[in-house]
Amino acid sequence: MYAPSIFDDRMMNNFLDDFFGKPVSALNRMANPMRTDIVEKDGVYTMSIEMPGYTKDQIKAELKDGYLTVSASAGTEKEQKDDAGKVVYSERQFGACRRSYFVGKHLNEQDVKANFENGVLKLEFPSEEKKPAEEVKRVISIG
Repeated sequence: MYAPSIFDDRMMNNFLDDFFGKPVSALNRMANPMRTDIVEKDGVYTMSIEMPGYTKDQIKAELKDGYLTVSASAGTEKEQKDDAGKVVYSERQFGACRRSYFVGKHLNEQDVKANFENGVLKLEFPSEEKKPAEEVKRVISIG
């Protein structure tokens, strides 16, 4: 039998929805904006990182000591004044996110291909360490 409780998720979600004017699920998405999918196919890893609300210019990817670090930051300021020039509304929003992934020390920045489209950053890189080409000995006959 179900007994209602003040700690029930549905009650808390409704309270937060009413108080903040946003669904709780939207708050959860804002708390973790870098959901990541990684797929390996034919020796290539493809990472898809959700980065909603950011533009290509606000995103930075770095490779150091085997770690691929993706970060983004953005900020906006809004201000409205009345006819007399007094501020009646002012709002500032700033956000940043950062996440690191161990991809292997064998990679360099030329191995990683990046593309950003529709709020998703896609990164591709080889899944295996490159093996140095074996030098084949060729014997030269002396006549």
